[in-house]
Amino acid sequence: MRILFIGGTGTISQAITRKLVADGEEVILVNRGNRNGEFEGKVKQITVKDVNDEEEFSSAIRKFLDNQGAGTGEKFFDSVCDFIGFHKEQIERDVRIFKGNTKQFMYISSASAYHKPVKDYVITEGTSLANPYWQYSRDKIECEDYLMEEYKKDGFPVTIIRPSHTYDERSVPLGVHGKNGSYQVIKRMMEGKPVIIHGDGTSLWRMTFNEDFAKGFTGLIGNPHAIGESFHITNEETLTWNQIYETIAKVLGVELKPYYVSSDFLASCSDYDFTGSLIGDKSNSVVFDNSKLHRAVPGLAMNIRFEEGIRRTIGYVLGHEECQSEDPEFDAWCDTVIENLEEAKKRINRGRNA
Repeated sequence: MRILFIGGTGTISQAITRKLVADGEEVILVNRGNRNGEFEGKVKQITVKDVNDEEEFSSAIRKFLDNQGAGTGEKFFDSVCDFIGFHKEQIERDVRIFKGNTKQFMYISSASAYHKPVKDYVITEGTSLANPYWQYSRDKIECEDYLMEEYKKDGFPVTIIRPSHTYDERSVPLGVHGKNGSYQVIKRMMEGKPVIIHGDGTSLWRMTFNEDFAKGFTGLIGNPHAIGESFHITNEETLTWNQIYETIAKVLGVELKPYYVSSDFLASCSDYDFTGSLIGDKSNSVVFDNSKLHRAVPGLAMNIRFEEGIRRTIGYVLGHEECQSEDPEFDAWCDTVIENLEEAKKRINRGRNA
């Protein structure tokens, strides 16, 4: 198959590109060309400095098609996927450029688009979409709505993909972290300091290693049962946040010292977007029903358990200094939150005992 990715080297897309290349598929990446080292000589490249510049983007695609000898009206691509489309105007641009040029258009949305607060902890593709807490999710919903209208109106061959918490070897997935990623939390664990866990750590969650995600995604490429449909792709293992943090500590070989703080409190006393990322996403208990995906991709086995995936991740992060981005501002904020809550407990207890 001939597959074009807008993006192609991110957490999710890198694993998919890697699998398709290994499977012998023809892959074309549209990006700035800054992170294609692993795929040098293995994929075709369309370099676009700014994909949001429609004239530049469209011109680059036309030039590529001309060089490939694509005929007028020919659906040259078997599948096109946009991994970096966050706003409706970007998706409108994609439709204008690729309508008539592809047999399938795959859009990466987000499982955070599902209704918040949750109506039922079991999530299916039929669960309604609404998220008043996170603009990111509302923008994804708007993109989905537009694409489905294009499918209903003109038969634009869309497939919508909703990833949940997908991670790779370069960053440890966590609930509460700073702007520089999760390494500072890992550092706190290794230093024996308490780490903040939202809520009481008992809400349910899914963690998906990007290699597993790639198995489900590639099974939907060129799949006639995927056209006009939406799918979430997640691992089958359900964990509490306590289990997630305990597993990370176990792999690090340290004692976990959890400090529990409500998501609402965290959102109210920081500049971090915990209203969106926690209240609009990770603080909710969710269990994804993947039946629809398995019907479309028979024999799919997403079997990388969190302990296996996180061993790979921590081994990689600790062995690569470029993955160890410290965040002293977040570290100090954690200490401040914990110190003030402990002082509040003391004041309340003094009042009770007076």
